[in-house]
Amino acid sequence: MSKRDYYEVLGVAKNASDDEIKKAYRKLAMKHHPDRNPDDKTAEEKFKEAKEAYEVLSDADKRAAYDQFGHEGLNPQGGPGGFGGFGGGAGGFDFSDIFEGIFGGAAGGGHGRSNVYRGADLRYNLEITLEEAARGTETKIRIPTLEECETCHGSGAKPGTQPTTCPTCQGHGQVRMQQGFFSIQQTCPRCHGSGKIIAEPCGTCHGQGRVKKHKTLSVRIPAGVDEGDRIRLAGEGEAGVNGGPPGDLYVQIHLKAHALFKRDGDDLHCEMPVSFATAALGGEVEIPTLDGHARLKVAPETQSGQVLRLRSKGIKGVRSNAPGDLYCHVVVETPVKLSSRQKELLREFESLSQQNNNPKAQSFMDRVKEFFGQ
Repeated sequence: MSKRDYYEVLGVAKNASDDEIKKAYRKLAMKHHPDRNPDDKTAEEKFKEAKEAYEVLSDADKRAAYDQFGHEGLNPQGGPGGFGGFGGGAGGFDFSDIFEGIFGGAAGGGHGRSNVYRGADLRYNLEITLEEAARGTETKIRIPTLEECETCHGSGAKPGTQPTTCPTCQGHGQVRMQQGFFSIQQTCPRCHGSGKIIAEPCGTCHGQGRVKKHKTLSVRIPAGVDEGDRIRLAGEGEAGVNGGPPGDLYVQIHLKAHALFKRDGDDLHCEMPVSFATAALGGEVEIPTLDGHARLKVAPETQSGQVLRLRSKGIKGVRSNAPGDLYCHVVVETPVKLSSRQKELLREFESLSQQNNNPKAQSFMDRVKEFFGQ
């Protein structure tokens, strides 16, 4: 398969300057690098092609040979006019600036890199009652965390001493190995990514720079929070590494089960037992709300399962403009432990009842007869 013209590969003119060639290659390398295009064979081939073109056009001697003789002017075995493969070496191109531009890091022996890291975020699960969620509250929590060691001030070294730069990675925390066309970056095996060697570790934190502690924090719960809501306490997470900023603490809200109400967003639901007589004749019942007691009218002939609504007796959510509603689910209660007189009256009532007094029962029986073809 014939090779494409190197100038065409990089998208530059034959009289392009070194800066233009380098800029064009950087753009292609960032676009087609395998780390940015995993499992994309087309991108991988384009990256190799661009790298090969740049190896030639960035070297004055190789470029002159290519301009005069084309691909035939390049000796793949090395020697006069040849470039001896793509492994770099003396006079070869240092790809560290390309990789740093793409990945924001550097390999051993390249430019400097900061080993300052932000502390980890923490999560605390907090259970509160429905009343506390509705009205808001303030509570204290005690959490385990990692804080900066006060003895060594986070350096990890014994007081009076200082960490030294890792000689393996030159303080970068990573080393790079060349494998064929690719440069693989790995965590330094000697300093384990810290970029420093601690000859005399701090006796308090044992060289970690952070110690485990417990701290008590005051948390304000806003009115209207719901299950799963999170409250962020900035800077209350774990301490950073090497002077980095601390993480945040997220307090995640969980609602305890309530004896009467179930919450659904800003609305509340509850069961409302109603006597047989009240359901049939109508009346008024007293029901609880989060704000106290309320009276609710029950219309005559109310059936079990009907839902009655009390407006604005729910919860005003954190992001809501108005409170939700309270939905009362009617449960017609069958009387128990009847006296002889009560039983007698019920039997008399049953005998006096006509079919039109129980429309649902009559409708059900009609469907049964239809089912059995009667």
